[in-house]
Amino acid sequence: MNEPAVLTVAFCTFKRAHRLEKLVAALRMQRCPVPFDILVVNNNSPDETLAVLEGLQKQPGAPLRIVTETAPGIVPARNRALAEAMAQDILLFIDDDELPQPGLLMAAYDAIVNEGAQCVGGRIDVDFTPHDRPTWLDDEIAGFLGRLDHGASPLWIRNDSTPIWSGNTAYSMPFFRAHPMLRFDANYNREGEGVGGGEDAMMLHALLALNARIRYRPDMAVWHSVDDWKLKRRYFLKLHYQAGIRKARFGMPDFPARFLGMPAFMLRQLFNHSLKTLGLFFTGKPGLIRQAMNTSNALGTLVGYRRRTRH
Repeated sequence: MNEPAVLTVAFCTFKRAHRLEKLVAALRMQRCPVPFDILVVNNNSPDETLAVLEGLQKQPGAPLRIVTETAPGIVPARNRALAEAMAQDILLFIDDDELPQPGLLMAAYDAIVNEGAQCVGGRIDVDFTPHDRPTWLDDEIAGFLGRLDHGASPLWIRNDSTPIWSGNTAYSMPFFRAHPMLRFDANYNREGEGVGGGEDAMMLHALLALNARIRYRPDMAVWHSVDDWKLKRRYFLKLHYQAGIRKARFGMPDFPARFLGMPAFMLRQLFNHSLKTLGLFFTGKPGLIRQAMNTSNALGTLVGYRRRTRH
């Protein structure tokens, strides 16, 4: 970029008015080499979100702009943010249940402007307070709460084995202007307080297919606060069940070999995962929750494939 970059920080929000003041204040405290503004996409929140945001607009600091997206779900909201920031040089996404750590904007700017990244993602640390972290919730399972840490050194992302999540991702907007069809996939939408999604993983796949230069920067960090209802085993089972449904409906080919209308290998996978889950349950060996998540995903895949063939 020959001209100084213009940067927008965007977050989409639904019914989290109580978190907005702290988030906006933390964003306004960020240092950045260029002027930046804050874009809030209100996804038809039924609480006092708009009133809180209008009050924050009047306070000093980085300008705050509010738009309301009436189509429900994270995908329409994120795509609205992309459209609103299309003329900018850099767009950085953060979630409404996160707080930026010092250096977030500096790291994102440096990766895009000085390192030539077209997309950059950073570390996401999970903040369990004021709740107690369950003993069964290890770091692997915490990854499904958004935790992301690829180590202390920056790296170039070549495939989805080192993913980045859109709760802490910045994009070079000239890349989106050059690819006008590049958007978050509506097939992976999550509405309101629902479970599931996957729109950020599909965006990563789309960027990789376009050979985008994708960077991971550990100094680009946020704290992600976890709602107490997500610290239940059933949340992770439901999350993987929904992921299986979406994968089968939108990401799998048709398979000719079927048994009772279903691909035989899917039935075998469900049977094998179920046996492993039962074995861990009765023996008391570690790994029960993670294995149960695999079983739930296999069941969701069968259900999703069945729905797809019916359609």
